[in-house]
Amino acid sequence: QVKLVESGGGLVQAGDSLTLSCAASGRTLTNYAIGWFRQGPGKEREFVSTISWLSGNTWYADNVKGRFTISRDTAKDTLYLQMNSLKPEDTAVYYCAAKNGVTAVVSGRYDYWGQGTQVTVSS
Repeated sequence: QVKLVESGGGLVQAGDSLTLSCAASGRTLTNYAIGWFRQGPGKEREFVSTISWLSGNTWYADNVKGRFTISRDTAKDTLYLQMNSLKPEDTAVYYCAAKNGVTAVVSGRYDYWGQGTQVTVSS
């Protein structure tokens, strides 16, 4: 069992930056992939970014590439999402998710989920 707790959401203006954190506990994450997903109002949950905990290799959705940066602190078992140049369309509940094995962009492949943190970007 992997427990994930997100934090760092809030209300910001377009163009601002925000960093989300996801603290993981319960399992050694060496063979895990940890990802960020989001669900905007009236929208389906969508992939944002994912990282291989062991290698640090990263993947991004096209609509956040160049603006968002995923990273991890293996000593703290914490995942981060640095979000720059935020847009109103980035408004969503952001979820941290974990899966054993290789990275994936499909939410159904992830076994463990956090409770989510709200990010609201005003225009």
